[in-house]
Amino acid sequence: MDEATGELSPQEKHQLDLLLAAAPQPSGISIDALKLLQASRGWIGDDTLLALAEYTRLPLAALEGVATFYNLIFRRPVGKTVLHPCDGISCDLMGGAGLRRRLSLYLNLVAGETTADHKFTLIPLPCLGACDKAPVMIANQILFERLNEQEIPALLETLAAEQGGETL
Repeated sequence: MDEATGELSPQEKHQLDLLLAAAPQPSGISIDALKLLQASRGWIGDDTLLALAEYTRLPLAALEGVATFYNLIFRRPVGKTVLHPCDGISCDLMGGAGLRRRLSLYLNLVAGETTADHKFTLIPLPCLGACDKAPVMIANQILFERLNEQEIPALLETLAAEQGGETL
């Protein structure tokens, strides 16, 4: 893929063709197509969105609507690890607000920002559906359960080490 031109790679086109062939209506592939492209590109830029619209013949506005509504589609570059602490009421009752504060302070970020070294992006989500394990956070598609503020430094060091290279 070439983000500068927004061109789709032959592999991406093949995967999109498979999605289109399996869908009763082309619009039914919107989320899966965006997730597919994000998996190979890291995020969905305007050029990528336009290329997808042109290739699938789906309205650009409809794809933009899906991309901006679905909170796991990133419309700007994100870090290697995206941290999704839950900010739902159950997690907050179990210490989630303090957990999010500790993440923000430790990484020197506010929600939506990425660290200067591009290791972490902090994007709280309204509910992760694991209220019985609160407070929770998703990182690298892993649900971390029953977290506490004191665990944050070690957890972030582990996640940074998994990325390879230096830790925090």
